[in-house]
Amino acid sequence: MKMKRSWIMLVVLATTLLVGCGTQVKRIEPDDVRDLSGAWNDTDSRLVSEEMIADMLERPWVSDFMVDYGKRPAVIVGTLRNLSHEHININTFVNDIERAMINSGRVDFVASAIEREEIRGERKDQDLNAREDTRKAMGQERGADFMLKGQINTIIDQSGKKQVRYYQVDLTLISLADNRKVWLGQKKIKKFVKRSKLRY
Repeated sequence: MKMKRSWIMLVVLATTLLVGCGTQVKRIEPDDVRDLSGAWNDTDSRLVSEEMIADMLERPWVSDFMVDYGKRPAVIVGTLRNLSHEHININTFVNDIERAMINSGRVDFVASAIEREEIRGERKDQDLNAREDTRKAMGQERGADFMLKGQINTIIDQSGKKQVRYYQVDLTLISLADNRKVWLGQKKIKKFVKRSKLRY
């Protein structure tokens, strides 16, 4: 009986320890800044896109285009390359850029090549199956006037347990009509990381 009681106490103690060591989750606001590893994160993506797009839309190319053509310029995002040493979710960064541009109300935004293919497939389906008064005609797409291209680079400087991470984001806006570069944007981020054990 004594041995049985000891065994039960041991099981209870082990269960308590396992439950106590379990994963803990605390919900935080999406715009809370939490730098855990020093790597590129959601805050970097959001702040860089908002700041760079705000700068881009304040430049003369927007008003020049509106004076010349009497309409808002249409922009499409081209290739944004991650040339850094770490994995960066480019799709999240592109979505942040698109949101900042659309919400500005100063430019029209054209769907990407992948999105256009899906939409064209839907129009073809409508051509065969939709009522004529609801059918959307082919050949009515808005062409882009400018393409936004860019890249993310990093430089790592490390000594022992200390590390400086330098990020540089370069964006270029190019006129599709004549290949002119109408805006060049650059944003730099530098982070000092100190930890007991460095990981890459």
